[in-house]
Amino acid sequence: MKSTATFYHAGCPVCVTAERQLTTALDPARFEVEVVHLGQARHRLAEAERAGVKSVPALVLGGTVLHINHGADVAALR
Repeated sequence: MKSTATFYHAGCPVCVTAERQLTTALDPARFEVEVVHLGQARHRLAEAERAGVKSVPALVLGGTVLHINHGADVAALR
């Protein structure tokens, strides 16, 4: 069974670079990767916050939030 990995970002250059690197680095046999652009899918901001995302880019993997660099605070996206 595949694990779900959700990558949240806001479209900034830091986020786009992280998306490219992470989505190609995660083994597709092990992970189902969903990419969520919070600038385009603002209705998912609350979901990201409930998952523990404080800033983007961030990867939620197995319920654990991995904050990658710092592109923007989630609160600034509201």
